[in-house]
Amino acid sequence: MPVPAANPLIDDRDVELLLDDALDLVGLTRLPYFADHDRQTFALVIDSARRLARDVLYPAYRPMDEQPARLADGRVIVHPRLRELWPRMIDLGLTAAPRPHEVGGQQLPMAVASLATVYLMAANLSAYSYVGLTQGAAHLLEAFGDEHLRATYMKRMYAGTWSGTMALTEPQAGSSLSDVATTATPTGDGHYLLSGSKIFISGGDHDLTDNIVHMTLARIAGAPAGIKGVSLFCVPRRRPAGDGGDRLVDNDVAVTGLIHKIGWRGLPSLALAYGERGDCRGWLVGEPHKGISYMFQMMNEARIMVGLNGVATASVAYHESLAYARTRPQGRPVAAKDPTTPQVPIVRHADVRRMLLRQKAIVEGGLCLLVRASRYADVAAHGDVAATRERARLMLDLLTPVAKSFPAERGFEANALALQIHGGYGYSSEYLPEAWLRDQKLNSIHEGTTGIQAMDLLGRRAVAGGGAALAALADEVGRTAARARTAGIDAAHADAVERAVAAVTALTAELGGRGLRGDVDGMMSHATDYLDLFSTVIVAWQWLELAAAARERAARDATWHDVAAAKQAALRYWLATELPRLGHLAALCRSAEDSYVALDPDWL
Repeated sequence: MPVPAANPLIDDRDVELLLDDALDLVGLTRLPYFADHDRQTFALVIDSARRLARDVLYPAYRPMDEQPARLADGRVIVHPRLRELWPRMIDLGLTAAPRPHEVGGQQLPMAVASLATVYLMAANLSAYSYVGLTQGAAHLLEAFGDEHLRATYMKRMYAGTWSGTMALTEPQAGSSLSDVATTATPTGDGHYLLSGSKIFISGGDHDLTDNIVHMTLARIAGAPAGIKGVSLFCVPRRRPAGDGGDRLVDNDVAVTGLIHKIGWRGLPSLALAYGERGDCRGWLVGEPHKGISYMFQMMNEARIMVGLNGVATASVAYHESLAYARTRPQGRPVAAKDPTTPQVPIVRHADVRRMLLRQKAIVEGGLCLLVRASRYADVAAHGDVAATRERARLMLDLLTPVAKSFPAERGFEANALALQIHGGYGYSSEYLPEAWLRDQKLNSIHEGTTGIQAMDLLGRRAVAGGGAALAALADEVGRTAARARTAGIDAAHADAVERAVAAVTALTAELGGRGLRGDVDGMMSHATDYLDLFSTVIVAWQWLELAAAARERAARDATWHDVAAAKQAALRYWLATELPRLGHLAALCRSAEDSYVALDPDWL
């Protein structure tokens, strides 16, 4: 078999287009928080991550997939290659890169950090996730912890000497955080004693760092029932001995099981038990009973990270299938009648190009969406005008469910197409597409399933503030449409995207009105179809932006002609094959078709 070219993981031209043209990330340096940076520092960060991803992380992916972490004598032993990878990733400085200088950060825009980390994720998402989880956990302590917690735990986590996790899920509760049952009993000595069980805790134990800090949801004895009674605690695997030195002692956090996952096999998922000996100490983070609101900071950041994982996993598979299609000879042109005509690479067959273009549309549209969402996060936190910050917050809030779920759901489809292009070879472990397909599936499950994202979008975010977010969306899309027309994109394409946004706004108002009248079931019964519809429109907007930016770039630089042509082909494809689905999905939402709502489970 022919050997495909080295996998680039992410197309460097796409990154350059997002950085310089489509989303003008360099423009963020006009904000005081990012003023120490410029185009050169952004390029340095991205290039450093790119080289580490291609040269070090990617070659370790297959060995880590083939030899998952193992449990021995109550401790998790990770793949030995990770002991090389962890310090190399920490040396990049990305763990604290977006954070302020005073906590050891670089005040790097989250959008630029996203472009850097997406290479690492595409190369080896399990390896990178140790960094991502630690960053999120440390940020919780930065935002809500007291000075003692920040000095004792946060600094070491940002420095990479200790790692962190989020410990939310429990066996009896699953995604229902209102049913968290882990208890925290005050002692009068400044700490609480915790008792309970957690499950599916990614990176919950390993031998990479001296300590692991679990950001844990628990219920203080006597707390109100439901979500309003859940608090957040800092629970280390090993706690300071209390003698004034650096000595650590066991904190009664035990591994009770290792989940045998089909993918993400370099990152262990564990069941943990707190307080089996009655000596698991935790320190309250922030105020009592506000744990859910605090944890949502980390979960929303994690949802962007999961979306990036989805894009990255689809991207590496797309590039693998593209290289394979260019080098795999099979068959002849349809019009060829002579059986002695030389075979052609399968990329010459129309249906293979269809599958490749669909992957491209999902991958690059998804990447634009994730970097755009990250840019909104940057402006929401650091914009120099209150109204600008509020508008960015509205847009980030609106786009987060889409940014998490679209790359996961459509990314899985893209990964399946990559495997399909490899044919029978793809359906074997000798080729990598099957491994990436296994990895991708988790992204639609963790950090809130697709169904949860759908209910969050329709039931809260899209209707919040009387439709203020949708009004902001219409204005943002209008700006893109004007740009596209000026750039020479077919005006009909811009018109189609604007009409689609108007249709979504009208549908949302209708469904929201139904909910206000008390028909919540009628409003929400097709929330997942609504999310599908909404996501399709949002990605159409990304493709309009990408096509316009690429056309502008090609007008200045003829070497970008093919890039611009490919972007316009993807835009046309998305508008022709995806936007027509809106009518059917909207009809389902309006009709509240009840085949599964009315279904008696006993009938099954």
